[in-house]
Amino acid sequence: MHSTATRLAGVILLLFSAAVPAAQQYILKFATLAPAGSTWMNLLQDWGDEVRARSDGRLLIKFYPGGVQGDEPDVLKKMRFNQLQGGAFTGYGIGQIYSPARVMELPFLFRSFDEIDHVRARFMHEFQQGFHEHGYELLGWMEIGFVHMFSKEPIDSIEDMKSRRVWLWQGDPMGRAFFKASGISPVPLSIIDVYSSLSTGLVDTVYCTPLAAIALQWFTKTKYVSSVALTNGMGGLIVTRRFFDRLPADLQAILRDTGRETGEKLVTATREDNEKSVQELKRRGLVFVPPGKGMSDAELLALRDKAARDLMASDYIPAELIDRTRKLLEQYRTSRAAAAHDPQP
Repeated sequence: MHSTATRLAGVILLLFSAAVPAAQQYILKFATLAPAGSTWMNLLQDWGDEVRARSDGRLLIKFYPGGVQGDEPDVLKKMRFNQLQGGAFTGYGIGQIYSPARVMELPFLFRSFDEIDHVRARFMHEFQQGFHEHGYELLGWMEIGFVHMFSKEPIDSIEDMKSRRVWLWQGDPMGRAFFKASGISPVPLSIIDVYSSLSTGLVDTVYCTPLAAIALQWFTKTKYVSSVALTNGMGGLIVTRRFFDRLPADLQAILRDTGRETGEKLVTATREDNEKSVQELKRRGLVFVPPGKGMSDAELLALRDKAARDLMASDYIPAELIDRTRKLLEQYRTSRAAAAHDPQP
């Protein structure tokens, strides 16, 4: 009798278990150019750990660091075919999804982090909506930092650059517009080919941030850094809507919240590490070259406006958005100047 009851209980338990399936697990395959062990990759790993913990293991992020999934266009292609579901992108990759967001990367636009934060805060909702409408979700905003020219020979003018073999990230409309405005004929290459091309001499001048120069080891092939920042590089943590829309509402909320928080951590850490990287580059013997003839503020702004006209003509960045950005900056600078001159009570 006892044996029969036990067997009956076992059957009931088995049937009950079959009726309540285990919680479905979702895996987000996420690629980045950030090398393993870098500040960016460490923070991304922390993000993955937090997502796993907060979702009780129902949502996992599998990272592919160091460009192992290819350049950003390769990653985007794999995302379209669902071989990957997400990636950490620079402005170049973002431009292939929602190019208006690259208004934040116009050359010689921002003078400080405060200006960047002010404009970005006013555009974030608009940018997120733009990504959504193009089939993606912008989970977090990040920065690459202020971009400088790194070269084997000193560069203190645009004329100097015209005689150099300057790298252009292959297929990048922003870089192409800047070099066209400057009268420079660059060498287009995938970012993955830059290190070897510096080694062989195919290129002798590249552009990146101090932190990226160290992370990618490009600084080992260059001796000089232009003190003039070309732009402030941006980035984003992005997933496909195809993947995001499949997630239950609670997992969507976790991914959004943690993505936003991780983006903020990346911005803070990147700014701090770029400052440290400048000192490290100087310690390693790289020479920061001050601007020379032909690189006055007025001349650089004229280059910016010429490049902007090219980007507006192709509608890569709408004229209306560039106009709004300039007005926001003018208002911000005016208000800051007025506050600085106000007598203290």
